[in-house]
Amino acid sequence: MRKRSFYVFIITYCLFNLKAYAQSGKEVTLASKPPMGWMTWNYFADNINEKDIMEIADAMVTTGMLKAGYNYVLIDDGWQGGRDNKNNIIADPKKFPSGIKALADYVHHKGLKLGIYSDASSLTCAGYTASLHFEEQDAKTFASWGIDYLKYDYCGAPEDVETAKNRYKTMADALRKSGRDIVFGICEWGGRKPWSWAAESGGQLWRTTNDVRDKWKRRAVEEAGEGILDIIDLNSSLAQYAGPGRWNDMDMLVVGLNGKKGPSGDLGGTGCTAVEYQSQMSLWCMLASPLAATNDVRNMSEEVKRILLNPEIISINQDALGKQAVRKINNETWTVFLKPLSNDEYALAILNRSDQARQTSYDFAEFGLNGNYQLKDLWQHKIAGTGKKWKGTVNAHETKVFRLTRK
Repeated sequence: MRKRSFYVFIITYCLFNLKAYAQSGKEVTLASKPPMGWMTWNYFADNINEKDIMEIADAMVTTGMLKAGYNYVLIDDGWQGGRDNKNNIIADPKKFPSGIKALADYVHHKGLKLGIYSDASSLTCAGYTASLHFEEQDAKTFASWGIDYLKYDYCGAPEDVETAKNRYKTMADALRKSGRDIVFGICEWGGRKPWSWAAESGGQLWRTTNDVRDKWKRRAVEEAGEGILDIIDLNSSLAQYAGPGRWNDMDMLVVGLNGKKGPSGDLGGTGCTAVEYQSQMSLWCMLASPLAATNDVRNMSEEVKRILLNPEIISINQDALGKQAVRKINNETWTVFLKPLSNDEYALAILNRSDQARQTSYDFAEFGLNGNYQLKDLWQHKIAGTGKKWKGTVNAHETKVFRLTRK
């Protein structure tokens, strides 16, 4: 009897752990770090085609983007060509004459992954075929093409929260049944507070704001159009909701767009300075946001490469601990973030919100850090000092980022 009881215990134990693994494994392994890549929308809008996307994929390899960690090529709205006589969603044959499967094969051969776009309604934001009531069929199609990531928008859908939860869960369940691991990006722009429910609805990341525009901040005369600073402020209180497999998505990087006409140029998006672009990169990394570049990577200036390819800044975003920075100070002039890192290190970011250079000083004890720390300036790539505090000058709209190592 004892022997039988022992076997029953072993079997029960194994079944319990297998069930736990099945329930939690995928959520943890999909997007265990913030996804990094390049997205079509801000540069091309819906004027996309397979030739341009293949050229972008080539450039992501040759410029060092892939080596730096940008491994997704993300097709946004405008690829769709309707449905065939069996209601299978198809690509526009003029834009993608070889088909999405062939494009996925090309991208995969380069060592990259391919993402695609749809919407939880009948039509997408730009008026193309979407996936409402075709979730399982479309998910199987995406899987058969070799898709690795789905951005799922919410144009044309009801405003209430429960419908959003249900529609996103329906697609998430369909993706799980598709036979392929596909990262699921929820995009309902933050109005329904997706950070509080999107993970339970099956998302690995969720947009928390309206679309970013190519500008530093919304001007007093503007009623709409989120700038870099606006999105930082909206995300600053959401650290508790982020972690491996669940990320607050601050929308695309506008680094290098330089006021280009199109989606990012609407609603006052007239461009940013190099310092402001650098601050976007700094704070998207500090706040553990997915990083989706949208500039023309085929023609990048050295300044844009310097910002997008900084390995020390990217390492903050991709840190294995998976923590979003916590805002420690916030006033009209200064915003300060502290991000715990693995190996008992920290990242400290100091943003000068004002329009002129200012000097400041901080004692690390203010942030709960006792003892001496070595500070490495991650944009200057050099040690900035050792001790219990930092004092220095921060330029207008600049963000200083330091890696703190206990000494």
